[in-house]
Amino acid sequence: MRDDLIIQIIIFIVSLAVLLKAADWFIESAEAIGLSFGIPSFVIGITIVAFGTSLPELATSIASVYSGKSDVVIGNVVGSNITNILLVLGFTAFVGKKIVLDFDIMDIDMPMLFASAFFLYIAVMDQHLSILEAILFLVALSIFLANSFTGDNKSEKVEREPVSGRTWLFFLLGGVLVYFGSTYTIDSLIKISESLSIDPYFISIIVLALGTSLPELVVSVSAAKKGKTSIAVGNILGSNIFNSYAVMAIPRFFGDLKIPDESISFHMPFMIAATMLFAIMCISGRISKWEGAILLVLYTYFIGE
Repeated sequence: MRDDLIIQIIIFIVSLAVLLKAADWFIESAEAIGLSFGIPSFVIGITIVAFGTSLPELATSIASVYSGKSDVVIGNVVGSNITNILLVLGFTAFVGKKIVLDFDIMDIDMPMLFASAFFLYIAVMDQHLSILEAILFLVALSIFLANSFTGDNKSEKVEREPVSGRTWLFFLLGGVLVYFGSTYTIDSLIKISESLSIDPYFISIIVLALGTSLPELVVSVSAAKKGKTSIAVGNILGSNIFNSYAVMAIPRFFGDLKIPDESISFHMPFMIAATMLFAIMCISGRISKWEGAILLVLYTYFIGE
């Protein structure tokens, strides 16, 4: 058992190293490609990068339905959304430069984020998600995407530049390695937790959510350190909306989803509260280092509960 644990720890370290490098390739090439099409950096973060880094959540959620552990889906979604706001945003603001919002997200994007969290809570209060509700979630996601590309608050001037084949190669390679790197990271985290006899639901709401949020963490911190705060915040916004709508809805087409009592009584209200705090911090147009520290403290409280 000890040897297996050591092997899984090694796999975790190697997978994380691959994830770090791949995310760097992905963020650089994704922005270059997006700018070549005249897409503003915020839209790049809220769509291409955000949804690309959310693929592990979707993949693991579908796999959990097939394995007969569908309660992992809601744990993964809610846990990832909380982790993205409290840990990813908090860590990004704390270790990077202060986050200055050079775009207006309070008119459309933030209300859409809050709506996605609220609608998810309302939909599963009966501990069931119907096919119709899953379809409505995907319709809402489509509306969000359409607004992201046509909204007035994304009308920054973008200078188009041609993209080389090398950029496309690194974009595809980076995306693939982000997926596989995060997948192996998640797998090793789960096996480590099981070896230590940690409760399965705790694994989904904390460990699995943390594992699937690693791409968001790496991409957001990398973007913030390079002064690309638009991508960092857009990544978190887009990822959470994608999680609440797509990652929750798509697995429903593969089977029924179990919704544990703990999700409804504590974790989902906590997710909505974290989303509201995110919105309040964005009103001033900047998120300071100390506000990031507050988010990290709240994440520690969440783990403790």
